[in-house]
Amino acid sequence: MDWLTGLGVVAFALGLLASIALHELGHLVPAKRFGIKVSQYMVGFGRTVWSRRRGETEYGLKAIPLGGYVRMVGMFPPEPGEDPRRLRTASTGPLQALIDDARRASREEIRPGEEDRLFYRKPWWKKLIVMLAGPAMNVLIAAVLAASVLMTYGNPAEPVLRPVVSEVSACVVPVADGNRPCTAEDPPTPAAAAGIRPGDRLVSFDGEPIDSWSEAQELIRSQAAGPVEVVVVRDGRQLTLVADLITTQRRALGEPAENGIRQPTDELVTVGFLGVSPTQQLVPEDLGGAVGWIGEFTVLTAEAVVSIPQKMVGVWEAAFGGAERDLTGPIGIVGAGRIGGEIATADIDVADRVATFVLLLASFNMAIALFNLLPLLPLDGGHAVGALWEGVKRGYARLTGGPQPRPVDVAKALPLAYAVAVVLIGMSALLLYADIVNPVRLSG
Repeated sequence: MDWLTGLGVVAFALGLLASIALHELGHLVPAKRFGIKVSQYMVGFGRTVWSRRRGETEYGLKAIPLGGYVRMVGMFPPEPGEDPRRLRTASTGPLQALIDDARRASREEIRPGEEDRLFYRKPWWKKLIVMLAGPAMNVLIAAVLAASVLMTYGNPAEPVLRPVVSEVSACVVPVADGNRPCTAEDPPTPAAAAGIRPGDRLVSFDGEPIDSWSEAQELIRSQAAGPVEVVVVRDGRQLTLVADLITTQRRALGEPAENGIRQPTDELVTVGFLGVSPTQQLVPEDLGGAVGWIGEFTVLTAEAVVSIPQKMVGVWEAAFGGAERDLTGPIGIVGAGRIGGEIATADIDVADRVATFVLLLASFNMAIALFNLLPLLPLDGGHAVGALWEGVKRGYARLTGGPQPRPVDVAKALPLAYAVAVVLIGMSALLLYADIVNPVRLSG
């Protein structure tokens, strides 16, 4: 199974790289359409592993696959009254020096005649589209991946129970004995004695029609001991069998979930007992069901993203205190790759593995999109808020007849952006360490 684990890790890494590349492509395409000069399109950070120049843009891969970037020329406008062709000779402090250095680096890429191709000179709505197109690409990827699984295969995490016998219990084992093997002293189950077989579809029970497993379950458990007619369909033929039903103690069932499954509780009750198990079947969703599922999934992902600061406390405790990792908490790239490996070796059908893997990749794309929409620099959401604020100011100026304001100067927020970047790097390092020493596991 080691090669399957490795295959799962590699497959997830490639899927994540493709997602990052498409995210950056989402920025690149509208930027070029709007005439913005793009000098670099890079997947990853750090040392350049491979690159090729096509026209004015360098395309490449870098050594650390933790993100990517599209370098657009002219991100920062000059200071009011400043000649954009000249550099400042002095700074008023360390924070101002950071801002001045960023402006200087941005100006160095400007060539004569390219003044109208600078990012900051574009209309606010074009800047907004460029910045939101990256996260929108990840949302699109997540929706396409999830819908492709849900509408063709179904959700492997939410099977529907059908009134088709998957297993016939050989004997009656007291609930206190758990799942021990049958012994010679254990009586056969009513289903086994009546000749019910795996694959039989339950049609009626004691004259009552059966359309779902929940109906069959309710009829069986509410029946008193004694003979009862069970009608099944086997190999296309309808058969009437007689089962001598018994009563025994079993765990009470809780309220049904959305998929109709009722989980057992700790309470013991006396119920009718036949001795059959239902078939778990995946039912493909229609378009409306898939859209509804994706909507709920988006809300849950957004709640998870917002709760990341709180959840990171649990990651710290798991990394350095040995606490159990929260299955709903954040994980890093290493942890996600490990989960991909677990899925590849899970004791389920190959089709279920593929479907679960695709849904995992969809969930990461949705998380990437929503995380990038946080209104903080250097995230896409921070730049989008700057563009929106510029649009508000320009709209207000048109309404009041005042002069048009200058472009929003995101360079002034660079000290905060650097602080946010430090926090993000620290979170990434903590997740990396936790994923190594105390990883999230799908199974015990």
